[in-house]
Amino acid sequence: MNKYFFLSVMTIGLFACTGNKINYPVAEKQDVKDNYFGTEVPDPYRWMEDDTTRQVAAWVQAENSITQEYLRRIPFRDALKERMTRLSDYEKIGLPTKKNGHYYFFKNDGLQNQSVLYTTDRLDGQPKVLLDPNSLSENGTVALTGVSFSNNGKYMAYTIARNGSDWQEIYVIDLASGQHTPDLILWSKFSEAAWCGDGFYYSAYDAPEAGKEYSNVNENQKIYYHRLGTSQQEDVLAYQNPLYPKRFYTPYVNEDETMLFVFEAGAGLGNRLFVKDLRKADSEFVEMASDDAYEYSPIEIIGNTIYLQTNYGAPNYRIMKADISRPQFKNWTEFVGEQPQPLSGAAFMGGKLLLTYSRDAADHAYVYDLEGRLQFEVALPTFGSVGFSGDKDDKEIFYAFSSFLYPSTIFRYDIDRNESEVYLAPKIDFKADNYVSEQVFFASKDGTLIPMFLTYRKDLQRDGSNPVYLYGYGGFNISLNPGFSTWRLPFIENGGIFAMVNLRGGGEYGDKWHQAGIKMNKQNVFDDCIAAAEYLIAEKYTQPSKMSIAGGSNGGLLVGAVVNQRPDLFAAALPMVGVMDMLRYHKFTIGWNWASDYGTSEDSPEMFKYLYSYSPLHNIKNDGTPYPAILISTADHDDRVVPAHSFKYAATLQAASTGDAPKLIMIGTDAGHGSGKPMSKVLQEQADNWAFVMYHMGMKPRF
Repeated sequence: MNKYFFLSVMTIGLFACTGNKINYPVAEKQDVKDNYFGTEVPDPYRWMEDDTTRQVAAWVQAENSITQEYLRRIPFRDALKERMTRLSDYEKIGLPTKKNGHYYFFKNDGLQNQSVLYTTDRLDGQPKVLLDPNSLSENGTVALTGVSFSNNGKYMAYTIARNGSDWQEIYVIDLASGQHTPDLILWSKFSEAAWCGDGFYYSAYDAPEAGKEYSNVNENQKIYYHRLGTSQQEDVLAYQNPLYPKRFYTPYVNEDETMLFVFEAGAGLGNRLFVKDLRKADSEFVEMASDDAYEYSPIEIIGNTIYLQTNYGAPNYRIMKADISRPQFKNWTEFVGEQPQPLSGAAFMGGKLLLTYSRDAADHAYVYDLEGRLQFEVALPTFGSVGFSGDKDDKEIFYAFSSFLYPSTIFRYDIDRNESEVYLAPKIDFKADNYVSEQVFFASKDGTLIPMFLTYRKDLQRDGSNPVYLYGYGGFNISLNPGFSTWRLPFIENGGIFAMVNLRGGGEYGDKWHQAGIKMNKQNVFDDCIAAAEYLIAEKYTQPSKMSIAGGSNGGLLVGAVVNQRPDLFAAALPMVGVMDMLRYHKFTIGWNWASDYGTSEDSPEMFKYLYSYSPLHNIKNDGTPYPAILISTADHDDRVVPAHSFKYAATLQAASTGDAPKLIMIGTDAGHGSGKPMSKVLQEQADNWAFVMYHMGMKPRF
C-alpha cells in the first residue's frame, strides 16, 4: 500500500462503538524494519512519526472522535467535572519574591487559565497587575514560563511558551513604566535571562526547519549576550562548544554580576561547569569541574568564595567552597558534609544557610550558620514539601508548605528566632480532618524496601474492596514528594485510595537510589511498581478489579511496561505523554538527553536487547491475554516526548488481541507535554482521566 495512503472520509465514518466492542480506526501497516545487531525489528507505524501529514491527521481525528464518544457515555463524567471545578475554584497565591524593595507574586482568582503576576511595595498594600498571561491569547494557550529581574531593579525579562511547546520567547518589561521594550528573543529553550549590565545572557538554537519545529533533533545550542534596545541578530555569541552539538549550555550570573557560569549537560548524569570572571574584560572561561557523571551547581558567591552543591564524592550531596581566584575542582574544600539523607535544596537567606534534606521522600529543612555549623531544624506541619523565598542579606523570609491533605500554605519565617507564622492559607471546600495520609514500606522483588504514601478516608475498611489509583515515576533522579491536588479529592471522597509510590530511579534516597533504576537496572523500577500493587492486594486494601495505574512521561513508560508485564493486576491504566518506543526515542527533539538514564539501542547488543525486552511498544501481548482498560494521552505540540510514541503504541494495542476492554487514545490540540496548560484544558483532561479509571474500577460516585 502506498506510503502516503490517506484514510478516506467514508472509512472514518464507519468507526463506531458497537455494544462493548469498539471498531478502532484501521491504521495502515507498512513494511518497515530496522536491523539492530543482527535482529530485525518491524516498525509498521513508522509513518506516524511524521505528524504533519494528512494521513496522521485523519487517524488522529478518527481516534479522538471514538474516544470522546466513549467518554461521553460515562454517566458521572459531567458531575465529576463539576465537582472538580468547585474544588479548584479558590484563590491561589504563590510564594512572594522580594526584589529591590518590591514584592512580586503570582495569583489565580480560582479558575483563570493562567496565574497573573502582581507587584506591590507593601505586603499589606494594594497589589497591581504587572503581567497577565491570560491577555496573551484568547484560550489561555500562551503560558508564562519564567521571570527574571535585572539586578539594578529596572527591568524584568519573562519567557512564554505557546501551545505547550518547550520553545520559548523572551520579552522585557520596563518596571518603572510597566511597558514592554522592543526586545524579543526567539528559538530559546530551557533558558531564562541571566542579567548582566544593560542586557542578559540566554541560550538558543538556530531557527529549525519549517514544519519540523516539534520533531527534529535539537542541536547546537549556544549562549548569547543580548544588549537591550538591539535586535536578536546583533546579539554576541558568548559561548559554544561545536564538539558536542547535542548538549545543553545554560548561563548563570551571580547577583553581583562578577561571574558568568556555564553549565554543560546532556551526556552524563551530571554536568560540566565553567566560569568566566566578568570583572576582567579579557578573561577566558575556566573549567571548574569536568566529570559530568556528577552534578555541580553554584549556590551563592559571598566575598571571594563560591559556594556549590555537588554529589561528587557524596551520593547524598554536600556543600563545597571554591576561591574565585582558584576555581578548579582540585582546590575545592568541604563546607557542609554529606548527611544520611539526600540534600535536595540549598540557599543563603537572612545571613544564614538554609538546607533542605529528604527523609523518606519528605522534606526537612535546617538552618546553618556561615561557618557551616547546624543551628536548628525548621518545624514543618507534617510530612510534605517545602520551598523557601528570600535574599542572602534580607531577614524577610517566606516558605510554602504542602502535603496530600494540606493545601499549599505560605508561612513567614523568622530565621533568628526559628519561628513560623501563617501568612496566607487557602480556603477550600474540603474537610481534610475526615481523611488520613500514611507512609508504608514494602519489599520489592530483590528485597529492597520501597516507600509508598497512601491517602484515604478515615472510615475506610481494609476488606479488599477499595478502589486504588497507583501513581509512580521512577527516573531521572526526580523525587515524588507529598503535595496537594484538588484533582484527587473526588476520588478519595468516594472511597478511593490515592497511592504514590517512590520507585528506584528517582532521587528520594540520593544518587544510589537513582543509579539502581537506570539503564541495565531499569527493570528494578517496574519490579518496585509491581510489588506495590501486590502489597496493596495482599494487605487487603484492594483487588485487581479495583486497581488502576497512572504515570506521565517517564511515568508513562512505567505504566506501559508494567501493564505489559502484569496486565492481571489492574482494571485501568493511564499512560500519559509516555516514552513508549525505547528503540527510537533518542532520534527526536531532546530525546538524546535521556540516554544517561536509559542507554540507547545503538550502544551495544546488550543494551539493545535490554531495551527491547521492556519497551512498551514492542512487548504488547497478542495472544488473547486480557489487558486492563487503557486511556493513552498525548498532545499535538509535545516536543519533549513527541506524540509518535503514543500514536504507535495505541495503533499496536488496538491491532493486538488483548481482550475487550477499551484501548483508547486522547490527543490534545494546542497543547504540549503538560507545562503551562490552561486551566480549562486541565479541568477537562483531569475529569476525563479520572472518570475513565473510576468507571472501569466499578465506582458509582456521588457528588
